[in-house]
Amino acid sequence: MAKPLTYKKSGVDIDKANDFVKRITPLIEKTRTKGTLGTIGGFGGFFKADFAGMKNPVLVSSTDGVGTKLLIANYAGKFDTVGIDLVAMCVNDIITCGARPLFFLDYFATGQIDADRSVDIIKGITNGCKEAGCALIGGETAEMPGLYKKEDFDLAGFCVGVVDRKNAIDGSGVKDGDRILGLASSGIHSNGYSLVRKVFSKKEMGGKYKKELLKPTTIYVKPVLDLIKNLKVKAIANITGGGFYDNIPRVLPDRTAASIDKDSWRVPPIFETINKRAKLPDEELYRTFNMGIGMIVVLDKDEIRPARERLSKYAIRSWDIGEVIKWAKKEVIL
Repeated sequence: MAKPLTYKKSGVDIDKANDFVKRITPLIEKTRTKGTLGTIGGFGGFFKADFAGMKNPVLVSSTDGVGTKLLIANYAGKFDTVGIDLVAMCVNDIITCGARPLFFLDYFATGQIDADRSVDIIKGITNGCKEAGCALIGGETAEMPGLYKKEDFDLAGFCVGVVDRKNAIDGSGVKDGDRILGLASSGIHSNGYSLVRKVFSKKEMGGKYKKELLKPTTIYVKPVLDLIKNLKVKAIANITGGGFYDNIPRVLPDRTAASIDKDSWRVPPIFETINKRAKLPDEELYRTFNMGIGMIVVLDKDEIRPARERLSKYAIRSWDIGEVIKWAKKEVIL
């Protein structure tokens, strides 16, 4: 009599998945915040939000992934930073609206659960949540042989934050003469890696350049919320996919443009290395990469100095990189 074809023999090990959840539960518990209810393992995550002091609380949500940077993690066999990237990609979008992140959920899909690798990834996610001050209240781990090779995996994240409607930041107060403050990135962050993988070999990505290429995306939540609380922040743009050209115009009013001085900050060497190999025109470079500026904040010109002083307390370098000008259409002038 033929032996039965079990789910495990088909490539899905439920026991291994359950053991994985047991291993990561203590990590997730460390992200608990005041509103966290219940424990990990149920069919849904509970969060009781405290909106005291807000007359008109508005929820702000964001979802994102890490992209093909995950392939470099596989080449390097290093998985403890991409989880931070996942959180950063979501919470950094939330704060551009002036919102404080409340909670986070992750989706982790793989061809086969590798317990140690998977725990490293979740460690990164929990570290990112702690840095952002939000709770990891749930998630999904999907083992999908056939759709993914054994070593392949993908990550997606979902975040919810809150802002009092009167304090929401939408760029409507931006005017001609306002200054643009650039906040330093930690490096490439999590955009442009499909091009990165064309200019470096697998050996380089897994060896000589792995430390640089796997630097986690900076989480700007605490320093930017400090600016919002103490200064009149008019607009914030997260410099992600689309770089300067596609992201900054999203927060500008009609008939204004952002005039950026490219010589006002030092472009990190990794971008110079990439460009030396790819030989890209400036427009392509600044549309693909953050070029050392991970986020921009628009302020009155007399608030640039106090803003920089506040950011320095969080070890965030910043530069006055340009100004808002009257222009026929919303665009970036570099």
